[in-house]
Amino acid sequence: MGSIGDSVPTSILIIGSAYALAQRPRYAHTKITVLDRSTFPAPDAASIDASRIVRADYSDYYYSALCIEAQKLWRREWGAEGRYHENGLVIAVNSAEDAEAGGKREEMQREMMANLKRLGLSIGKRKDGADVSLLENREAMIGIADGFDGAAGDAGYCNWTSGWADAEAAMKYLETMTRATGRVEFKNAEVRSLLFDHSSSTVKGAELKDGSKIDADLVILAAGAWTPKFIDLRGVASASGQVLAYMDITAEEQAQLEHNPTMLNGSNGMFIIPPREQVLKVARHGYGYANLKRISHPEYPDSGEEIEVSLPCTKMDDPRLGIPKEGSDACRDFLAQCIPHMGERPWSHTRICWYSDTPKGDWLVDYHPKWKNLVVATGGSGHAYKFLPVIGERIADIVVWETRDDLGKALQEKWRWPKERRGSDHIWTNDWRGGRKGMLLDEELARK
Repeated sequence: MGSIGDSVPTSILIIGSAYALAQRPRYAHTKITVLDRSTFPAPDAASIDASRIVRADYSDYYYSALCIEAQKLWRREWGAEGRYHENGLVIAVNSAEDAEAGGKREEMQREMMANLKRLGLSIGKRKDGADVSLLENREAMIGIADGFDGAAGDAGYCNWTSGWADAEAAMKYLETMTRATGRVEFKNAEVRSLLFDHSSSTVKGAELKDGSKIDADLVILAAGAWTPKFIDLRGVASASGQVLAYMDITAEEQAQLEHNPTMLNGSNGMFIIPPREQVLKVARHGYGYANLKRISHPEYPDSGEEIEVSLPCTKMDDPRLGIPKEGSDACRDFLAQCIPHMGERPWSHTRICWYSDTPKGDWLVDYHPKWKNLVVATGGSGHAYKFLPVIGERIADIVVWETRDDLGKALQEKWRWPKERRGSDHIWTNDWRGGRKGMLLDEELARK
């Protein structure tokens, strides 16, 4: 359901980004409006940060292939002016933890390397020009990074063709290109709800917090972890809060550390990205924290029905908000493991970054099965940013019902609306993560 068919909409309302659609000749005479609750760049958006990992290292071949496609652009105009740094990525495992888990992380590493080899990357020694180098022990792990007195794990590999992006700078670049099209109207306003016409099962626009309405023939809901506020995603996708911690370092330490690979431990999800502007970032790709709230059913707001969903809580909601002690301790332990002499330094600031998680980590990009003229693009599951140069075009293909290649066909199958919802309302993903599963934000913030 939900398709606008072959007709070209006269108006499109996007709660998200619009560049790819603005480039399509099909929409040359269509009014495109982008809504965001704050001026750009949104300070609490997951995409606005010091850095994001860019890696083709996936056990799933199709995401690997899509990242190879994106990296071709990261290495050119998208990554110019310091927006992309190809320093490499170390993926490590803790042998004891992996053994307890039945060797799942080592198996995942083998699958990653098989996909990289299938996509044309060479495996061997760095000195011989190989793209991927094996790190067979802790000594090799330590030796690969300047300024690291400890190892990120017991063994692993380094993919020298992976790197990291200056997340905020690349988003500003995208905004500049979008504005340059002259095709998109940007509007800063908070959306209260979508406009649901129950008689025709159609979404006809959005109502804003000030009570005004914006009508549209097509609505694209790309609100990330905030999406459950606008449609019922119970058993489909949920918001999870992730810990990020930042530490000020000296100019000398910046010079020593900035050319290192990113260090990622696949056993516990902890990672350290090379510093920028004398700030070092330590974080965890984890199961995260649920922030469960009871809200009016977003699709039936006048019914009196309430549902419970996890929604983001950020510094825009509470300027004093930091990360729970559990998350701070995990970041500090990993920092002390890798760079012991920095382990006791205070954080300059911390932040909770919000994912939109799905059961298997596959994104949700599809027309809504119930509501006509509504496209949902969410469920990034903490691994979507790296595809920034190409993901808009892949979403636009879905909007216009096109499949440009075999990769697009495979991805569209992955991203379809699920045939049935999970039994539990909140999604604790089964994708690979670190930390404990089942943590609640309020409870963890209360622990001292």
